[in-house]
Amino acid sequence: MVTKRAASAALLIASCTLATSALAQSAGYPQRPIRLIVPFAPGGGLEITARSIGQKLTEKRGQAIVIDNRPGAATIVGSEIASKASPDGYTLLMITTTFAINPTLYGKLPYDPNRDFAPVTQITSVPNILVVNPSIPAHSVRELIALAKAKPGQLNYASAGSGTSPHLAAELFKTMAGIDMTHVPYKGIPPAVTDVIAGRVAMLMTTTISAAPHVKSGRLRALAITSPKRLAAMPDVPAIGETVPGYEADAFQGMIAPAGVPKEIVRQLADDIATIVKLPDIRERITADGAEPIGSTPEAFAAFLKKEMLKWGKVVKESGARPD
Repeated sequence: MVTKRAASAALLIASCTLATSALAQSAGYPQRPIRLIVPFAPGGGLEITARSIGQKLTEKRGQAIVIDNRPGAATIVGSEIASKASPDGYTLLMITTTFAINPTLYGKLPYDPNRDFAPVTQITSVPNILVVNPSIPAHSVRELIALAKAKPGQLNYASAGSGTSPHLAAELFKTMAGIDMTHVPYKGIPPAVTDVIAGRVAMLMTTTISAAPHVKSGRLRALAITSPKRLAAMPDVPAIGETVPGYEADAFQGMIAPAGVPKEIVRQLADDIATIVKLPDIRERITADGAEPIGSTPEAFAAFLKKEMLKWGKVVKESGARPD
């Protein structure tokens, strides 16, 4: 009896000591620069978001946010590095929809996306936009579906590569609309956009920011966006869901940390970012790109990631997508 009481007391003391240590660690956090891994090459949209958020975090907390670009293997390289980092809050990882696609697309990863990370916050929701070459005789989603049904397999669409978010967004559209189109994968969005403008490919889904200049110039025709509702920045462009009920295929940007980072630090980061995305200059930059600022709680982001993995996992399996 005495032994059991002694053991229980020791366990309680140990738990209290760990909790006190975590609170002390988070109270003084951060005490040195924070490494923010961006699993893409320099210059992309995720890095722009990372630098904007990082600058504001630096101003707020007094420690530099150092951007560490680690591109490779569809974000797997950077994600693996982050998964093996010390869980002290001084290494963080920026992620996109690719993070939710990879578990099914690749099957075996050098990390467990559920076990090895602690979700911090969803920063933005990023809609794709469906655009066609102006020569295509379709001025709406309904007309495009009718054209595809009249010419099964003859319409082709470009993507940034097999298994990418734009590719799977198009595959989801095909399935829900009941049409057959031919996929033409490219090594990135720029060459895909170029070939759609040239008329070598009929259409593609891409980010609003990459398509907007070409839509304004008349070189591309915007048919719809993948958000559940229209964008304030593009009110005349309908949502695909207005024609295909239930369709939604937005991308996202978010931040996660290695598993084991004290919950107090995770919560502090989430709260700070939720405040930052509401700042006028940050909100204006995000919405100008056609995205929506979010700033969710760690719990909400965890639930969101689980849902995204299930959703895109199903699309990967049904489409037969394979890594390039």
